[in-house]
Amino acid sequence: MNGYSDRINHALAFAAKHHDQQVRRGTRAPYSTQPANLAVILTRYGCDEDTVIAGILLDVVEDYAREAFPLEVLQQRIGEKFGARVLEIALIATERRRDDDGLELSADERREDLLARLGDASPEGRLLGAADALHGAGTLLADLRRTVDAQSVWARTPGGKGRTLDWYRRLHARLAESGQHPPILDELRETVNSLAGIPG
Repeated sequence: MNGYSDRINHALAFAAKHHDQQVRRGTRAPYSTQPANLAVILTRYGCDEDTVIAGILLDVVEDYAREAFPLEVLQQRIGEKFGARVLEIALIATERRRDDDGLELSADERREDLLARLGDASPEGRLLGAADALHGAGTLLADLRRTVDAQSVWARTPGGKGRTLDWYRRLHARLAESGQHPPILDELRETVNSLAGIPG
């Protein structure tokens, strides 16, 4: 894909407006950088435009899911603006707050549900899941390398170092189970191994 299309620019503007007042956990860094970073990762790995846009809008979709908006709202706000396929790809990599029966999921259940869905997902959905994890792990690694107090950075992660590394490793293993092994999984594994080498 060469350059950013009008659709991608529209998605970036839409995400920037949505994340306008948000900052990264434990920092003052604007959250609005994440959609652009995901777009760069997905573009670098040759993803099609719909997948790139799904990455840009992933956290918008997750915020709607966290607030338990019904699917009809997502279809109106995302699907009608950017296409049903964009919403479908984004939903694959989104942690759901409720299951198919409408029952609320605990934090652990949300992660188990995501792992189960990624295992059966389309290649585009798995790539988005990998890109989201790679961005999260890479951002964490950059923060750790910039600080003299690694424990304070690890403390911002849910469950600390051990739980964070365990999650990324389980996610990588689940994505690799499909039999396909896109290069992004190698980068994710290397990034997680680098994280493991930093005390916490």
